[in-house]
Amino acid sequence: MTVATKTIKGGEFLIRETQANEIFIPEEFNEEQLMIRQQCQDFLEKEIHPRLDEIDSMKQPELMPSLLDKAGELGLLGTSVPQELGGFGMDFNTAMLIAEVLGAGHSFAVAISAHTGIGTLPILYYGNEEQKKKYIPKLATGEWKAAYCLTEPDSGSDANSGKTKAVLSADGKHYVINGQKMWITNGGFADVYVVFAKIDNDKNLSAFIVEKAFGGITMNEEEKKMGIKGSSTRQIFFNDCKVPVENLLSERENGFKIAVNILNIGRIKLGVAAVGGSKKTISTAVNYAKERKQFGVSIATFGAIKHKIAEMCTKVFASESAHYRASQNIEDAYHALIAGGMEPGKARLKSLEEFAIECAILKVHGSEVLDFTVDEGVQIYGGMGFSAEGPMDRAYRDARINRIFEGTNEINRLLTIDMILKRAMKGSLDLMGPATAVQKELMGIPDFGASEEEGLFVKEKKALANLKKAGLMAAGAAVQKFMMKLSDEQEVLMNLADMLIEGYVAESVLLRVEKLIGQRGEKACEIEKEMAIIYLHSAIEKAASAGKAAITSFAEGDELRLMLLGLKRFTKIDTYNLKQARRKVADYVIEKGKYPF
Repeated sequence: MTVATKTIKGGEFLIRETQANEIFIPEEFNEEQLMIRQQCQDFLEKEIHPRLDEIDSMKQPELMPSLLDKAGELGLLGTSVPQELGGFGMDFNTAMLIAEVLGAGHSFAVAISAHTGIGTLPILYYGNEEQKKKYIPKLATGEWKAAYCLTEPDSGSDANSGKTKAVLSADGKHYVINGQKMWITNGGFADVYVVFAKIDNDKNLSAFIVEKAFGGITMNEEEKKMGIKGSSTRQIFFNDCKVPVENLLSERENGFKIAVNILNIGRIKLGVAAVGGSKKTISTAVNYAKERKQFGVSIATFGAIKHKIAEMCTKVFASESAHYRASQNIEDAYHALIAGGMEPGKARLKSLEEFAIECAILKVHGSEVLDFTVDEGVQIYGGMGFSAEGPMDRAYRDARINRIFEGTNEINRLLTIDMILKRAMKGSLDLMGPATAVQKELMGIPDFGASEEEGLFVKEKKALANLKKAGLMAAGAAVQKFMMKLSDEQEVLMNLADMLIEGYVAESVLLRVEKLIGQRGEKACEIEKEMAIIYLHSAIEKAASAGKAAITSFAEGDELRLMLLGLKRFTKIDTYNLKQARRKVADYVIEKGKYPF
C-alpha cells in the first residue's frame, strides 16, 4: 500500500524525511503489469535477441521499421497514448516498466524509445485537437514512425542556439524551413519529424510537425557509430521544405520549452531503460561465471568475482528503487492536478516538470550504473569479454551513448543544482531554514552518544539524515561564497550534485527494503537488507569525497577546518563487514543464476 501525499514536492527529499509507506516499490506491480512485463520479455527473446547481429549490420533498411510494426501490433507503441486516440492510456509506472524491460533490447531499445518518447509525445502533449487526431493514432499503431530533430552541428547542449530557419510564405499558407539537423535517431525511416526552428529572427525556437511527404528533405548516409549500430542515425537537411501553417506545434517561440519538458520524460525513461540493460548484463555475466572453470573450479567461487557480482546487483537494485519511487511521485502529482481541474496533457507535463530534479538525477545514476555493470561484465568474461564474438562487446559499446543522450551527464548534474537553487530562491523549496539549522549544529557540541533507539534501520537513517546535512552544509557555504557567480564554478556544482544523487538513491533503497520487510518479514528480505546497507556505505563514502573536493576548493583557514570537521561528523557511519555482506548477496545471485530481484 502506497500512501499518496500531496505534500511531496520535487527536490524536497533533501529537506524532508520520507516514510516507507509513502513510496512505491517494484514488488507492488499488479498482475496486469507483470503480464505486460512478461510480454515485453517474450518479445525481446523471440524477435530481438536472436537477430542482434542482423540488426547491427544495417544490411536490411526495412528490418528496424518491421520490428517496430511488430511492437505496434502488440500495443507497445501506444502505452502512453489515451484510448480515445488509439492507445492504451496506461499509467506512468507501467510505461516505465515497459521502458525498463525493453532497455535490454540494444539498438531496438533506442528506436522504440525515440518513437514513443521524443517522437510522439510532443504532438500528444502540445498538439491541438486536429493535430492529435491526425497523427497520434498512426504513431500509436506504428503505421507512421516518428523522429525528433533538435540537435545541429553547432548546437548540442545549447539547443536554443540552433540556426534552422522557418519563414512564412508570401501567401501566408506555409512556413518554408531551411537548415540542417544531426544525430537524428530513426531519421532514415521516419514518416513524421518534430522539427525545431526559429521563425524569422526570433530569440527562441518554435516546433513544427513535418511529414517526409512534404518534400524538400534530404539526408546523409547512416552514421558509423561506436555502439547502437542498428539504430538509424542520420543528418537531415531541410531545403525549402514547405510546412502548412497549421503544422506549427503549440505557439510560436514555445519550442525550447517543449524540448526541455519532453526531455524530462526522456531522462527518467532512459535511466530506467539502463536499469533493464544492467539486469540483462548481470544475468549473462553470472551464467558465464558459473560455467567458466579456472584452476579446476568455477570462477563464480572466487571472492573477487563475488565482489563484482554483489556490487553490480546492489547498484542496480538501488537505482531501480529510486526510479520507481520518482515515477510514482510523478503519477501522484498528475492525479492531484487532474483532480484540481487541469487538462490531462498539461497535467502530465506539469507533474514531470515538478520532478525534473529527480529526472535529471536518475538519468545520471541509471546510465552510470549501466556503464559500471557492462564494464564489470567484460571483466568477468576476461579475454572473451574483449572478443567481438562474446555478448559483452555489444553491451559495452551500446551502453556508452547513455551518458550523452538526453543531455550529457555533466549538463544534468549542473541542472540538478541549478533547479534546486532556483526553487529555493522562488520560495517553493525551503532550503534556507534547514541550511541555517545545519550551520548552527556545526557550531554546537557534537552528539557522541550511541543511539538508544531500537528498530529497523535506526542507525542507517541517522547516517542518511547526516548525509543530507553534509550536502546542505556544502551547498549553503558555496552559495554564500560565490553568490550569483556560482554557475561559473562547474566543478563545485558537480561535486554538490554527486552528494545529492547519492543521498536520493541511498534513501530510496533503504525505504524500499523497509517497506518490503514490513510486507514479508525480515528473514525473507535478508539479501535486500544487505544490499541497502552496502549501498548506503558506498553513498556516504562518495559523498564524503565529493564534499571534501567542493569544500577545499573554496574554503580556507578556520572556515575550512570547521567545515571539514563538520563533513567528517556528517559522513560518519558505524563499521560493517561489507565483504561478508557482498558474499551473501553474490552467493544468492549465483545460486539463482540470474539477476533475481
